[in-house]
Amino acid sequence: MQSTGFFSAGRGPVLHPPSSCAAIGTVMEPHKFLYVLLLCAGEVISKPTFRKERIRLDPELNTQVHDENQSFQQDHEAFLGKDEAKTFDQLTQEESKDRLGKIVDRIDNDHDGFISTEELTSWIKRVQKRYIYENVARVWKDYDVNQDNHISWEEYKQATYGYYLANPEEFQDADQFSYKRMLPRDERRFTKADLNGDLLANREEFTSFLHPEEFEHMKDIVILETLEDIDKNGDGFVDEDEYIADMFSHEEGTPEPEWVATEREQFSDFRDLNKDGKMDHEEIRHWILPQDYDHAQAEARHLIYESDSSKDKLLTKEEIINNWNMFVGSQATNYGEDLTRNHDEL
Repeated sequence: MQSTGFFSAGRGPVLHPPSSCAAIGTVMEPHKFLYVLLLCAGEVISKPTFRKERIRLDPELNTQVHDENQSFQQDHEAFLGKDEAKTFDQLTQEESKDRLGKIVDRIDNDHDGFISTEELTSWIKRVQKRYIYENVARVWKDYDVNQDNHISWEEYKQATYGYYLANPEEFQDADQFSYKRMLPRDERRFTKADLNGDLLANREEFTSFLHPEEFEHMKDIVILETLEDIDKNGDGFVDEDEYIADMFSHEEGTPEPEWVATEREQFSDFRDLNKDGKMDHEEIRHWILPQDYDHAQAEARHLIYESDSSKDKLLTKEEIINNWNMFVGSQATNYGEDLTRNHDEL
């Protein structure tokens, strides 16, 4: 399972992992599932840390030119939820607009005919929370083997790593290295999520294990794992080249794209706060978990900024539908599911 989608970056192209990996867990046994995930290194059910995205910048402040389809996909996932953001080819444009209008009615809490930043922010947060808890519910049975409504570390370890532990000879050296690195890392995270120290995760504890960036007591783990992922020379810091390498694979003899040069400036001007040429633990915290940044609010402001033709900082249903491709577009949600839910579920 990937994490929430809000803990993500959008600075350069080709930063989003393939969504196909996210569906593998529904058809594979856990031990085989993990092996495929190691090959995919994309969106993972039991590994929310394998991803290239680190932060989500305020689109209003982001002057970097992005691929339009990728940019819209980010908006679709924020507005509708990652699971609901899927191919929309089966619906006509008019059907799309009609169903979007029904969702707009749900967002308009005070029924005044306008969608404010606050209402849209609240909606996005609700969608985000729904995604997180539904995601946990979907995978719960794969790990709660004895069905005691708790997941022990042993249950998780056996479901995730059991096949490797029993058959290490079947894996290549690189895969063995990944397993050996990931298992203690997962145990460390599980222990941190296990607030009462009984090595049994209830639903809330397991949710914090899978989505640590959403829980205050797990944020140090998020920072540490980010550092471990990017710090290739093992000096305990992230230098500029490591920072760039995390988001861009440079082919020798080819020039760097313009956005990479912009990112180098970002590193120098905004990431490396003490100007020593590298990011330490606190600078990484400031980068990936900025305290003064509300991801849902930033997305809401972005959607309003792009769709508010009257420039009154409010959206009417007409303005939203006129810009329907930003909210749902050609890749969107399973509206049948969204529209049959009770309002409280959304």
